[in-house]
Amino acid sequence: MVGTAKFNVQRNDQGWVAQLSGDWTAVGLGQAGVKLHDALRGAGSVSLDLSALGQCDTAGVLAIVRAADGKVDETAFAASPGLERLATLVTHSLRPVATPPRRPHSIEELLDRLGRGLVNAGVDAFHTMAFVGHLLVVISRVLRDPRRIRWAPFFSVMERSGLDAIPIVMITTFFIGAVVGFLGADELARFGAQVFAVELIGVAVTREFNVVITAVLLAGRSASSFAAEIGAMKMNQEIDAMQTMGVDPYEALVLPRFMALVTIMPLLVFVATVAGLIGGLLIAWWVLGISPAFFVQRMVDDVGATHFWIALSKVPVMAAFIAGIGCRQGMEVGGDVESLGRRVTTAVVHAIFSIILIDALFALLYMKLNT
Repeated sequence: MVGTAKFNVQRNDQGWVAQLSGDWTAVGLGQAGVKLHDALRGAGSVSLDLSALGQCDTAGVLAIVRAADGKVDETAFAASPGLERLATLVTHSLRPVATPPRRPHSIEELLDRLGRGLVNAGVDAFHTMAFVGHLLVVISRVLRDPRRIRWAPFFSVMERSGLDAIPIVMITTFFIGAVVGFLGADELARFGAQVFAVELIGVAVTREFNVVITAVLLAGRSASSFAAEIGAMKMNQEIDAMQTMGVDPYEALVLPRFMALVTIMPLLVFVATVAGLIGGLLIAWWVLGISPAFFVQRMVDDVGATHFWIALSKVPVMAAFIAGIGCRQGMEVGGDVESLGRRVTTAVVHAIFSIILIDALFALLYMKLNT
C-alpha cells in the first residue's frame, strides 16, 4: 500500500529542518512538493530528516530539490546511498548546459559547402550513368531473349500507372482546355478575332498541354510510386536477397516499370487531348457561340493532326525519364525512413524538371525545323 507523502518543517538552533515521511514517489506525491515549497519560502539553509521516509523515486527527489530551491544539495541525502545517487542524477540534470557560441559563417565554410555540393553532383552523375548503363544492358538482354520479360508486373504497372490515372488526366486537361478557351475568348475579343480561339485552343492543347500536363501528373503519381516501392524493398533488404538468389533487380523491378510507362503514356496523352479539346469546345460554344460542328471543322481545316503527332513524339522520351528517375532514386534509398522520404521527393522534383527541360528542347528543335 502506498503511503501519502507528508512533511513537517521546524526551526531549531542550527536552522530549518524538514522532516519527511510517507512515500515520496510519483504515485504518493500528490501536492506535497508544492506545499513543501510554500513552507520553505524565505527560509535559509535547510537540512533534511529522512528517518521516517518511506519509498522515494526520482519524482520525489525532484520535488524535494525544487521545493528547497537550491537550499539543499545531494549531500543532504547521504544517509541513504540510493537516494544520494538519485539526488546526484536529478541535480546534475537540472544544471543548465552551456552551449558554445554560434560562429558566423566564414568564407571557408562557404567554400566547403560549395566543394561538397560539386563532389555530390559528380557522384550523382556517375551513379546516374551507371544506372543507365545497367538498364541498357538489361534491355539488350531482353531483346535477345523476350522470354525474360516479366509480363505480370508489366501489366500490373500499366494498370496502376496508366489506366488508374485516366480520370485525373481527363479532369485536369478538360479544365486546362477550358481555361485556354476563356483566355482566348477574352483576349481575341479585343481585336474582333474571336473565331481564332479555335486555333488557339487546338494548338495549345494538341501540341503542348496534353503531353506536359500528362507527364507532370505521371511524375507525381508514378515517379514517386516507383521510388517508394523500390526504396521500401531496398530498406527491407529484399533487393539484397534477390541478388543473393541470382535475380537481377533491374530486370525484375526496373525494366517492367520502364516498359509499362513508355507503353501506356501515349494512351494517356490521347485521352488528355480529347478531354482538353472538349473543354475548349464547350467554352467556345458557351462564351463565343461557336457551334461544335464549326469548331470541329476549323480544327480539321486549320489545325490538323500535325501538332498532335509532334506532341506524341515527345512521349517516349518523357516517359523514359519519368520511369528512369523514379526507379533510380528508389535504388539509391538507404536503410532509414528519412532516406526514403528524401529520395521520393527528389524523384518527383527531378522528373518535373526533366519534363520542362525536354519540352523546351523539343520546342527549339521543331522551331529550327519550321514545324
